[in-house]
Amino acid sequence: MPATATATAIAPTTATTSHTSAIANATATTPEQLIAASRDRIDTLDDRIIGLIQERMAVSAVIQEARIGSGGRRVHLSREMEVLGHWSDALGKPGTTLAMTLLELCRGRV
Repeated sequence: MPATATATAIAPTTATTSHTSAIANATATTPEQLIAASRDRIDTLDDRIIGLIQERMAVSAVIQEARIGSGGRRVHLSREMEVLGHWSDALGKPGTTLAMTLLELCRGRV
């Protein structure tokens, strides 16, 4: 599983780097224009990330409702450890911190 996680993590970075280079070569003629174009791209990416987090929160709520409805616990600790491992494998120690925040956002919304 770690090899797949690493490959998945590398692919978007490569695509993003290529896209950023295209922005620099095609539209930015000055450092200020490059910075402005890159900040616009970051804002777009942030909006997509926020949307994906909100979608993840909704899916997590469905899982929690089903688990609680069948007599289980709201939080499944072994699953959370899998999530933490996945993020850590892909992004290192900061990935673990990010995953903890993500898990916190997705808990207790039921």
